[in-house]
This record gives sequence, structure tokens and C-alpha cells, in this order.
Amino acid sequence: MNERRILVVAHAGRVDTVAAARRVIDALRGAGVRPVLAADDHAELAAVDAFFADVEVLDASGPVTLELAIVLGGDGTILRAAELVRDSGAPVLGINMGHVGFLAEIDRDDMDDAMRRVIARDYEVEERLALSVRVKDASGDVVFETWALNEATVEKASRERMIEVVLEIDGRPLSSFGCDGMVISTPTGSTAYNFSAGGPVIWPTVEAIAVVPLSAHALFAKPLVVSPEAAVAIEMLERTDGSGILWCDGRRSHDLPPGARVVVRRSSRPVRLARLHPTAFTNRLVRKFQLPVEGWRGQERRSDA
Repeated sequence: MNERRILVVAHAGRVDTVAAARRVIDALRGAGVRPVLAADDHAELAAVDAFFADVEVLDASGPVTLELAIVLGGDGTILRAAELVRDSGAPVLGINMGHVGFLAEIDRDDMDDAMRRVIARDYEVEERLALSVRVKDASGDVVFETWALNEATVEKASRERMIEVVLEIDGRPLSSFGCDGMVISTPTGSTAYNFSAGGPVIWPTVEAIAVVPLSAHALFAKPLVVSPEAAVAIEMLERTDGSGILWCDGRRSHDLPPGARVVVRRSSRPVRLARLHPTAFTNRLVRKFQLPVEGWRGQERRSDA
């Protein structure tokens, strides 16, 4: 039987996170599972605690066989973990370390029970729509390719100047305008940058792509929700008096000179999230935004059929 290997993603910036990483690694070793750390995490953790010095380091140069990634942190750390396991296809399990996020499911108080279930492989895997992102230059050649779980954003590179873009859906131009940028979001990312930009909240079970202009100088510049099979393109018009920049999940970027074209569509590879206690997304919204629900007289049930 192949050896079980589980990636632990944590940084050394917080004492409680370091302590939690020790607990997770001890639990894995006690069950005969091999813990693994990313190279950056290994260096930082070993520098503050010699306990981590002999933990295996993830080899990013070759094929990686991982059963799962356990993430200690908030949604930003989970996005980093999703990047680390992108090639392996391993699901990601988030354990919240003090922040109410939409991706991390387990609170730190439930860590021991979560570890028992991880060791027993007692969890479900939920697939989330991800985006495939390509940048083409003015001659049509692909010069950059990446992906996103939350969103791809085209933004102005200079604070003083807006960018001129044309929005295209499924090979047809929709509108051109000056703006501060464009957000192209998945349902998972609809509560992140998309939400701050005035875009719609989309339930994770809905397959769709949201397109939201940022401070657009145009009459028709409303948020759009398009098919998950649609191709969304943002072209930097040649008349743009400045350059732009592409950001994916706030982690991967590429400069966009006039004439550049960003094409976003559904990725053939979803991101896989491990779930121990599937929770209604409505409850997550209420917790995250502290929404007022006093006076509700309904009952906990799946539907009002």
C-alpha cells in the first residue's frame, strides 16, 4: 500500500498557528501518515521551532502525490494552498485560525475531531468551478497562461489614469468604455473582490461567471452573470493612455500594454475542497456579514416544499 502524504500549509507569523501546525503534524505521524511542508513554510517554521526541521519538504519540481492539504489560516492561505496542490489535484481542507472565511470550514476548536476524520478519510470532496486565463499580445500570440479560483481582474496600472477596454462575450463585442478595471469572478469568488465591486453573491452550487466593471464611464456598465461555458474577453484598446495589469486571486500577475487581450473561460480542472460538515451557504453569509435574522419564525429544514 502506498504511503499516505498530507500537505500542511501554515506560516510562522502567529504563535497559535505554529502550535496548531505542531498538533496537526503530531496527529498525522501518530497515525502513520507522512506530513509534508511547502519549502517556504518549512524554512519559516523551522526558523522559529526546531520541531519542524525534519518534516519532508514538498518537491515542486516533479510529480507530486498528495492525499490532502490541511490549511491553517484564512481564505488567503487557502488560495495559496490551492496553488500548491494545483498539479496534484489534492483536495484542500481549511481550518480557521481566527477569521470567519468562506473557504475554511473548520474552527480551531474542532481541530482534534477534524484530524480524526481526516485520518479515517471520513470527508466529502466538493468541486468548485475555476477559471482558465490567457493573455494574448497585439499580434494574437499567447504570452501568459494561468488560472484562478476566486477571480481574474484587469486593473489600471497607474492610479492617475483609467484604462480603455472593450468587453467581449462569446466572440461578440458587448461594449467599450473607460474604467478602473474589470472583475471576472467565479461563484466561489463572488463574496470576495466581486462583492466589494458591487457584483452579485452567487451560491457555490450555481455554475456561472460574473463580470463586473470597476468605476466604468459608461451607461451600460452593470454587473453581468454569464454561462459557465462562455468565453469572456477584455481587450486593452490601443487608445488607452496607460497600461494595465492582470491579477489572478491576488497572487499571479502579468502586465497588460495597449493591445493586450485577456481571455477567461471555465477551466477544465476544478478546485477540490474537502468538507467534514457541509453547511448551508446561507448560514455562512449570515455569519460572515453578521446579517440581522432576529424575528425569523421558520424552522431548520432543507426546503419549503
